[in-house]
Amino acid sequence: MKSLVIGGCGFIGSHIVDALLSSGRSVVVFDRQPERYRSPLQQVDYIYGDFKNPMAITEALIDVDVVYHTVSSTFPNTANLDPISDVQDNLIATLQLLNLIRDIGIKRIIFLSSGGTVYGPPEVTPTPENHPLRPINSYGIVKATIEHYLLMYQNLYDLSPVSIRASNPYGERQGHLGVQGVVSTFLNQIIKGNDIEVWGDGTAVRDYLYVADLARACVLASESNYSGPVNIGSGNGETLNSIIDILRIVTKKDFNVVYKPSRQIDVRKSVLDISRAESNFDWSTTIDLVDGVSRTWNWLNKINNDENEVN
Repeated sequence: MKSLVIGGCGFIGSHIVDALLSSGRSVVVFDRQPERYRSPLQQVDYIYGDFKNPMAITEALIDVDVVYHTVSSTFPNTANLDPISDVQDNLIATLQLLNLIRDIGIKRIIFLSSGGTVYGPPEVTPTPENHPLRPINSYGIVKATIEHYLLMYQNLYDLSPVSIRASNPYGERQGHLGVQGVVSTFLNQIIKGNDIEVWGDGTAVRDYLYVADLARACVLASESNYSGPVNIGSGNGETLNSIIDILRIVTKKDFNVVYKPSRQIDVRKSVLDISRAESNFDWSTTIDLVDGVSRTWNWLNKINNDENEVN
């Protein structure tokens, strides 16, 4: 079986590639540029191009059985800055992809949605998949809209999609300059000896998920007969303050925390109900938060040392 990972040189996509190779799959990666933190893998066929270019995507889709769509030009805290670009780069480009998949005859697509933003402020936690979708930022609005289009293509063209509503993934190869996740961003600030900045009072609750567990869930989803949305998270909530406590334990370093005014785009509490994934994919997390943070910390120290040696 041949799998295409769109965005396979990115943080989550590269871990999906690892999980696919471990399961014996043939893998094609489509991305704008090579991976930042490691050399190209010999077992993988890389195609570089613009996701918005249908001719480039068409080449990557040749003889593919399953498509993993992980690419996004925005993040939850940046999409609101330019919603028009968010729609053009992500929604419209995805619709072009769906048309190509329909015309070629590919049936299976695994779409990386967002469990942290599509629900908006939840009425209940842990939040199940049948909760209303009420996103409050452009990132979540676009993700939810793509999910609706996937359902439309399923009804009209017999597509078999899975929308992976991931919680807050973290781990090796994640960007750590303040755009992506708090775990990698905070750890990077600790390495540099800087203060950690927290929006709000640190009591906001999130569901943190080690990236390899997320990648494994994506592969299991593609191997199942399930179609529709599915939450992938730890099923547990941690406050930012408790994350900071874990960082002190893992790094064995002291650091200063600066609390800043809260932001309107932030949901106070987000924890996912993962029972659907557990029952349909026979999946559960294998890496707990302390272990995952330790692995991320070790990786960040390694790349920091490597960069210092180069300089």
